[in-house]
Amino acid sequence: MSSTERLGGSVSAGSYDVAVLVPCHNEERTIARVVADFRTALPKAMVYVYDNNSSDRTIDLATEAGAVVRAEIRQGKGHVVRRMFSDIEADVYVLVDGDATYDAASAPTMVAMLIKDRLDMLVAARLDREEAAYRRGHRAGNWLLTRVVTYIFGRAFTDILSGYRVFSRRFVKSFPGLSRGFEIETELTVHALELELPVKELATPYYSRPPGSASKLSTWDDGFRILRTILKLYRAERPLQFFGSIGLLLVVVSVALAIPILITYFREGLVPRLPTAVLSTGLMLLGFLSIAVGLILDTVTRGRHEAKLIAYLAFRAPGEKRSQK
Repeated sequence: MSSTERLGGSVSAGSYDVAVLVPCHNEERTIARVVADFRTALPKAMVYVYDNNSSDRTIDLATEAGAVVRAEIRQGKGHVVRRMFSDIEADVYVLVDGDATYDAASAPTMVAMLIKDRLDMLVAARLDREEAAYRRGHRAGNWLLTRVVTYIFGRAFTDILSGYRVFSRRFVKSFPGLSRGFEIETELTVHALELELPVKELATPYYSRPPGSASKLSTWDDGFRILRTILKLYRAERPLQFFGSIGLLLVVVSVALAIPILITYFREGLVPRLPTAVLSTGLMLLGFLSIAVGLILDTVTRGRHEAKLIAYLAFRAPGEKRSQK
């Protein structure tokens, strides 16, 4: 073989280390199964479980199953993912939740596809195999948020909230994660879209949680938090569009208020509604100020994008051997 060999039944880069990253909180009913399934699917990979202040036997069961167990005391999935990306050195990273809803058997194919196609992120799009796997509220929220991200940043994924992904090293080590909770998946997606990184999606089975295992995701609270994250990222990554739209709206309202005043002035030479005239002038000034802010921040954002690309390009592409820098 050249640069590939068999790994877990699929073609993958034999000269590369694969790390399976499992963030979890109170997953004693599922964590042992998740660790065992991924050790079987990727026998050469290291499985890391990062516990996030569990109050049950998650740590003990993960250790007994053969995982390397570590802890992150700051509560929230975003904190855990950021810590894992910082701590662990590997060439390919498989990120998966510890709730046993994702298909471990798909991991070798995903790893092989990432390396073969020289991708930086491969997202497992969920295909529910059981009616209870994907609650209606979560499905509707995922659809809505995916449409919002598509409208703002462009279409690339159908399931932006999937917790099952494979990353290249250069994605992981150049990702400036800022999220604290479940909105981390949105941030990962937007980062890839904003830098126009090579990404793909692969349909994989999605199963319901085992009896006694409850989801930590709140449909409404986390949904609003994710939507708020999208808006923040829109403001940060598309400042000219964000502030320009606000400025344009203010200008339109200002003109609408000013037209009757101007008509009266040209007819009678008087300004009978002085407060409205003052309001119109103020809105016009605020509109132009908002557009100016957008132009300035757009220049700053371009500089940030260049810095991110420089950090990203400092690492080798997926599919290259270690000796190739």
